[in-house]
Amino acid sequence: MRLYLSAALLLSLTLNGAELPGDSVSIHSLPEVSVTSIKQASSLLRQPVSVTTVSPVEVERYAIAGMKGVSEIAPNFYMPDYGSRMTSSIYVRGIGARIDQPAVGLNVDNIPFLNKDAYDFEMADIESVEVLRGPQSTLYGRNTIAGLINVYTLSPMRWQGVKVKVGGGSHGFGRASAGYYGKLSEQVGMSVSGYASHTNGYTRNAFNDSRSGEGEDYSLRWKTVWQPSDRVVVENTLSGVRSRQSGYPYAPIETGVVNHNDTAYYSRYGLTEGLTVKWNAPGFTLASITGLQMLHDDMTMDQDFTPLSLFTLRQKQHDLSVTQDIVMRCKVGHYSWLAGVFAFYKHGRISAPVVFKQDGIDRLILPNVNNALPPGMQLQWDEPEFLLGSRFHTPTRGLAVYHRSSVEAGPFEIAAGIRFDHEHATLSYGNDVTTSATMNMGGRPIGTREIDIHDRDRICRTFNEVLPNVSVTFNHNNSAFFASVSRGYKAGGFNTQMFSQILQTKMMASMGTPPEIDVDEVVGYRPETSWNYEVGGHFSVDRGRVYSTFSAFFIDLRDQQVTIFPEGLVSGRMMANAGRTRSFGAELTMRYAPTRHWLFHVAYGYTNATFRHFNNGERDLSGRRVPFAPENTLFLSATYTTTLSKRHDVTLSISPDLRGTGTIYWDEANLYKQPFYAEVGLTGGVKWRSLTAELWLKNLTDTQFNLFRYESVGSSFFQRGAPFRCGLTLSLDIENFRF
Repeated sequence: MRLYLSAALLLSLTLNGAELPGDSVSIHSLPEVSVTSIKQASSLLRQPVSVTTVSPVEVERYAIAGMKGVSEIAPNFYMPDYGSRMTSSIYVRGIGARIDQPAVGLNVDNIPFLNKDAYDFEMADIESVEVLRGPQSTLYGRNTIAGLINVYTLSPMRWQGVKVKVGGGSHGFGRASAGYYGKLSEQVGMSVSGYASHTNGYTRNAFNDSRSGEGEDYSLRWKTVWQPSDRVVVENTLSGVRSRQSGYPYAPIETGVVNHNDTAYYSRYGLTEGLTVKWNAPGFTLASITGLQMLHDDMTMDQDFTPLSLFTLRQKQHDLSVTQDIVMRCKVGHYSWLAGVFAFYKHGRISAPVVFKQDGIDRLILPNVNNALPPGMQLQWDEPEFLLGSRFHTPTRGLAVYHRSSVEAGPFEIAAGIRFDHEHATLSYGNDVTTSATMNMGGRPIGTREIDIHDRDRICRTFNEVLPNVSVTFNHNNSAFFASVSRGYKAGGFNTQMFSQILQTKMMASMGTPPEIDVDEVVGYRPETSWNYEVGGHFSVDRGRVYSTFSAFFIDLRDQQVTIFPEGLVSGRMMANAGRTRSFGAELTMRYAPTRHWLFHVAYGYTNATFRHFNNGERDLSGRRVPFAPENTLFLSATYTTTLSKRHDVTLSISPDLRGTGTIYWDEANLYKQPFYAEVGLTGGVKWRSLTAELWLKNLTDTQFNLFRYESVGSSFFQRGAPFRCGLTLSLDIENFRF
């Protein structure tokens, strides 16, 4: 019923698409959507790939400051807001990753982000966002098996002036940003921008009445663009982010109340430096993209999320990555080609100690030991808590060469590409536990067992992949239809989160239960590969008033990486490889501008992702749906704009929208799910010259849904989605402003 009310509310706000009395009828064309990536052609209409571009106008309309704002706008693209900003889970066409390596690549101003933990951020003055769906591995390599996101920020060479934005709303929400964009000369432009936001979250921790989900974010960006000649462009961007969140808003299914006794928060510092040099020589172009990224984050978690003192985790991560991409493009007549070399080095240092507390010892460890002892014998721990220490170094390096050629034959364009990708990953680990327990017979101590484990070892993996791509495109006027076959690739890695459980198992083995664990087998997981078969198209008709993209796809996925809770271990999660998965579906987007007053936007994605061969060690899960990835995504919006006063340059805009997601399964066995749900939003704004005031409302019908559900230590937990919220935003854009 709530879904029907949501749809009815949206339709009631948008059905009247006729001109109002006194309004002039002026038909205008939708602008052609362009792709600005160095590795893509200039026009989306000629690309054999499914792409959604969020334009600068849409970025402003939907207040997009990060990638979560793009969910549902791009069909089959879903980035939920669960856990913390460290989670950064993205799902596209049934493929995603909850932990470790990403399944979707991210470039910001062409600089790649290699660590998924840094994906969820907010910044000022995003100019546009491109979401490429389907494997992009031939051109972009590792971890683009599901797609690629390109984020572009405003350039001081395209716009000069001052931008200021402040806003506030319910649940303690506040946001502010400011930026200056200017030219030092005709050849040099420079900009400085900053962003800050705060929210109180939507729940409270019943244990101490503290806010759960409260957070604040800050970012700074300094961009310099130098054009010494018509042929050379040098762009440098230095940016930093700071985030802190209290968390996590997970509640037991039985009570529905967030209630945990130990501290839980997430903190992040990040720094990114990117240098891009482009040279447009006669007959070819050459580009160099150099990236440096440093990340420091600190996560403290009450892992049991109950008032009991079971166990806690504090994970600190220091990550450094360096990337270098050299790209050359050339076109001679009807033949064009692209070639490149990509190299990276990534080094992580992780400390992840788990503290087992009194309740954890009494409830999770001692019962397992004492049940295996002869009658009358009981083990008693000598300390109220003990530490399972884990430290890791994860250096990874890679090198790739790639090439793509295309030939135009009349209206047809035939393209083929290939990439040779080499990667070497190392895990050096050190694990420690020092504690003791006393054996009692008939209530009397008979001996003490000292537990002193210090593990040191090194594991290496080498991955070599060949990643081809073939496509055929038929171009006719403002339309293009394509068919493509692509191979996707997601790197393998190591289950560092499993080491506290490995230590627990070795500790139990030292006391006679259960057997030793095979570290190499548990820790390593294999790469994930796919073949993606796709047909689709882009077209623009009715004098440019209608623009649409559509596609249908079939994905044959091998060794899909899924996150599971291993049998026999008391906590933690690990990445495992499902034998084989298949996914098929379709996508449709359409923008329609019938008059200068109205703009309608529809985006729908359907995905059927199913395990074909998968046994998790307990049961055969073949035929079950892949968890966490939504079956449907839906986005509807209608924007009405009119002039209230030509003399005073006052305009009014109203834009209702609807975002729908689901069904989402929460486990591999498909025992639990979130049915399809929809959220209705509304934005209304008045613009007077350089000043804009916008009132926004989200989840108008206060739809209740779950963002996340998981199992841990024999209990089920969930996170509730955001309720109704509202706010006001004031924006000031002064073009050509000079201090």
